[in-house]
Amino acid sequence: MTGLVLMTITRIEAAHLADLVSQFTSVLAEPDHDPAMERLSPSVYPDDALASAEFRDLTRGDLIDRRRADADLILAALRDADLSLDTEEVDNADALEEVVLTLSPSDAESWLRTLSAIRLVLASRLGITTEDDLDPEDPRFGIYEWVGYRLDGLVNAINE
Repeated sequence: MTGLVLMTITRIEAAHLADLVSQFTSVLAEPDHDPAMERLSPSVYPDDALASAEFRDLTRGDLIDRRRADADLILAALRDADLSLDTEEVDNADALEEVVLTLSPSDAESWLRTLSAIRLVLASRLGITTEDDLDPEDPRFGIYEWVGYRLDGLVNAINE
């Protein structure tokens, strides 16, 4: 990917995304106490638990630092686009107004990593391991699907 990526997002989506990203950084703040972290750093040696734990211990700090930097970049991009980071501050009249964000290639990669990680955390919280676990009647799965929609749109934009 060499070009810029344009991402259109409504003001209310941006505020909800900012909330998800903020919650994600809270998960990163206490990685040893959250089972979702296992989804973010799976075993690299499934047949060797000791080697896997050693690898995880050696790489977890750097991985968390990168995830935190990626999340901060998203929040800064939303702030720089004059988007509210709080759903309570979004005026109903402006909620569906679309704003175009311009992402550099490296910014787009940060967005991809963060959206993917948030989706993994949501999957962990909702007990999703296969598509059969999705419940279309449960509104919590709507958030999971929306993050997937945004992730898919970003991947398609990068591949164009």
